[in-house]
Amino acid sequence: MRAIRWLGRRLELRSFSLLPEHWNHAEGLRAALAVGVPLVLAIATGQNLWGWAVYAAFWTCLCDAPGPNRLRRRLLAVFVVGGALVALVGSWTASFAPHGVMVIGPLLVFVVTALAGRLKFGGLVGTLSAVVAVVAVGFPHDLDQALLLAGAFFAGAAWSYLLITFLWRIDAFDPLRRASRAVSARLLDMADELAALREAAHRDAQWHSDHAEHRRAVRLAIERFRDVLIRYDGETVSERTARRELAAAETMFGALLALDQACIDRWGSVEDRSAVAEACRAAVASWLVSGGQETAAMAEARTVLQRLRVDMPQPLFRGCAAAFGNALDILAGRREPPVVALSEGLWSPRASSLAMIQQGLRQAGGLVAVYYAVAVFGLGYPYWAAMAVIVVLQGDVRVTWSRGLERILGSLLGGAMALAFPLLGGGPVVPAVGAVALAALTMALRSVNYTIFVMFLTMLFVLVTDMLHPGLGIASARIVDNVAGSVAALLAVFAFRPDFGPPLPKRIEAGIAAHRRYGEAVETGQPIAVIEAARRAAGRASVDAEIASHDLGGWLHRLTHRRADFAGLQEMRHLAGRAAMTWHGKLGEGRSAA
Repeated sequence: MRAIRWLGRRLELRSFSLLPEHWNHAEGLRAALAVGVPLVLAIATGQNLWGWAVYAAFWTCLCDAPGPNRLRRRLLAVFVVGGALVALVGSWTASFAPHGVMVIGPLLVFVVTALAGRLKFGGLVGTLSAVVAVVAVGFPHDLDQALLLAGAFFAGAAWSYLLITFLWRIDAFDPLRRASRAVSARLLDMADELAALREAAHRDAQWHSDHAEHRRAVRLAIERFRDVLIRYDGETVSERTARRELAAAETMFGALLALDQACIDRWGSVEDRSAVAEACRAAVASWLVSGGQETAAMAEARTVLQRLRVDMPQPLFRGCAAAFGNALDILAGRREPPVVALSEGLWSPRASSLAMIQQGLRQAGGLVAVYYAVAVFGLGYPYWAAMAVIVVLQGDVRVTWSRGLERILGSLLGGAMALAFPLLGGGPVVPAVGAVALAALTMALRSVNYTIFVMFLTMLFVLVTDMLHPGLGIASARIVDNVAGSVAALLAVFAFRPDFGPPLPKRIEAGIAAHRRYGEAVETGQPIAVIEAARRAAGRASVDAEIASHDLGGWLHRLTHRRADFAGLQEMRHLAGRAAMTWHGKLGEGRSAA
């Protein structure tokens, strides 16, 4: 697991995620049952129309996002009913004219996307409803057949809804626990490295391609935790526990920032730095194995930290030990945490109407490009290319670029493996078992890594399509269609008000300014809530600039401004570390409240 997190730290710097903590076998097994029942029904009856129930069941499982049960039921119900309506309208209206798909598909996607923007936390519902729309217009039927198609969709989606909400419930707070474990694991990685340094020079004393990797990994994990927590209302014991864990994580991270900078600057003695780092490592490890409950390991870690608060000669190290002791008290419920701000500012789940209209225009434009490519090159499964446009085009240029690359790579890998499916044999039984197993793997991996998810998704769709609609070259068609859709999505994001964000030098300037504000908050003795908010803003600015330096635009800029960029990025991190050192020094002297 540690090696996977090491790889994940390098991938996330380049806008690709790898989150092993989010492997969810329970969701995978439930999805296997959800898909398996309508698939067996389709095979037994010989009615290919039931394939819509298979896809609907799978899409409904995908639509189940983190949140309290009330929110999940509401969003799933919207998708079940709305998806059936979209399937009906898309299939029926596409039959009005020979090339009706060219108009109906983009129009329907635009409407669905715009409406989803008015639904709080409705982004995933909108995306999957748009997927239903582009697939439905690929199957034009008269009203009677369109009603049957929509009925099959509703049956499969309703079956999944019942399974998710009543028959096979998974703890609604499991995403919070996974996000919390991800944070504590990355804090432990950071503390481990500091404890192992001793006399060795810190790697970040000199600039390197993965500079500040642990700081960045922890900040990103904390922000992911915050993004999940914002979906809950804080009224239950589990949600209050998660808020304590978030507050404790921020406290621990602040202390590790100070200790990290002390190791970079070789501040204090090797013995003192190592003793504090080892105590911090033990404290994080006790949290990771305890699940936030008071344990003997946590009590022992607290005792060691209390001893260091007395024995350490330097206020900085006493302050780091004090901060970690306070964090353990917060986790155990022995100390009230500071108020955790879960603002809906830049990270708000409710997008503005203008942003959703722009998103709808981009997706509609991408669909027009795909349908044109279908007409010119005669692609066999145009709705696959259209689906790629919808799921790839989900944000600014950086997000679309990374998702497009991952979609292409996943399709290539999955399509290549799917070429071996004809060797399975065994009539309908073996392929059906394979499809159920693939559904389980795909769902279990959906939050781990997008490339791996697409790889298994490609194999699943190829196998199910071959079972219900046999044809030649399905695997290769899936590859070609996904490549075409991903390219169209990238062209669309460039064509319709592309959001490149500020240029790299501006991001670096903004990051340096944010870190200076953090330092000023510390120097002027602002309340802890103000200091933590400033530290968080500075950390996010650093991450944004560092990731931007590795995306396409930043890479091109660095060809001519490499040295200046590196100096600015390094200055940001040193400013943050030294501000943290100052604050924890004050805490060690008793001049700051934790």
